[in-house]
Amino acid sequence: MLQELLEVGQIVNAFGVKGFVKVVPFTDDIHRFDKLKNVYIVTKKNKEEKEIEEVKYHKNMVLIKFVGIDDMDEALKLKESYIKIERKDSIPLPKDTYFIVDLIGVDVYTDDNKKLGILEDIFNTGSNDIYVVKDELGKQILLPAISEVIKNIDMQNKKIIVHLINGLV
Repeated sequence: MLQELLEVGQIVNAFGVKGFVKVVPFTDDIHRFDKLKNVYIVTKKNKEEKEIEEVKYHKNMVLIKFVGIDDMDEALKLKESYIKIERKDSIPLPKDTYFIVDLIGVDVYTDDNKKLGILEDIFNTGSNDIYVVKDELGKQILLPAISEVIKNIDMQNKKIIVHLINGLV
């Protein structure tokens, strides 16, 4: 089952005295925040819908002013919260690209049908993503997300087929 809320950033601090928060974006296109009207502010204990009043950009960060958050003290209360959006508000993905949250937990098999484990995490190195696969014994295998290695992603059957080139395992 696909998650309905997708993380698009984390609030890391307040910015200035007018109630802006500084957000680390979790999206390839940080200007996608311009198109959002409402988001969810999520902590371990709470989920609250907030209306965006204004969006600015500073270096690689997003600065957001929410309706009703009008000073630094109020903004600081949101620190370390996550910003999530409804899946329907997400940007359509290009063919053969996926939301990370949808790939986590998918079974990973070699092209000769040997189960390697499950996809536990994905991180970006700059040049390409790295898939972190964990086997039944807890051992991690790091696979570059390149066409020579990742052969097929079958979201219907929750299965990723990989080709292990020399030196990977």
